Amino acid sequence: MTFTDLPQQPHPIVSYYRVGRLLHGSLILFILESLLYGYMLNISIQHGNPYWIIFWVSFFLFSFVHIFLTIMDGWSRFQDYKKAKDLFFSYGLHPRVANRFIGSKCQRNAALQAARELGMESELKKYYSEKGVKWFHYIPYFMVQDPWFLIRKSFWKRTFLEKYYKPRYDFRNIVLEVVA
Repeated sequence: MTFTDLPQQPHPIVSYYRVGRLLHGSLILFILESLLYGYMLNISIQHGNPYWIIFWVSFFLFSFVHIFLTIMDGWSRFQDYKKAKDLFFSYGLHPRVANRFIGSKCQRNAALQAARELGMESELKKYYSEKGVKWFHYIPYFMVQDPWFLIRKSFWKRTFLEKYYKPRYDFRNIVLEVVA
């Protein structure tokens, strides 16, 4: 691919939103759940029933912790998007690159957004379809293959603690320079 073949590039905030649409929707739901469970917990505390307090504390903590996990997952998927965009631009739609992002729906969304911005989305969708990926494959494949994934360091690192990735190319300025 050459610089002149690039479609108009969106602002990074737009890309961030598109990469994590599912995660941003989940974030809103967890915030709403936390508010509801916090309200119910407050009522339980006023009534003083320890069983209801324990019940609502557990639900509140579950939702509240997931707010932060969702934010961290969104950050990690945006790092995947930047890597995928650089790799697709450098090497094209190579199976080795595409397979790196096939593991979960969120990773595939990140790779698909990167491919969309480079004009390769249909080819990547076709490749994933040929590999047996369906639109309803939301649960990451590693969760099905390894029931002990929660205790693996690689799960936490790859899912929530992805390091900042500095892109090799500034695609927005490349497009502007070519147009000018």
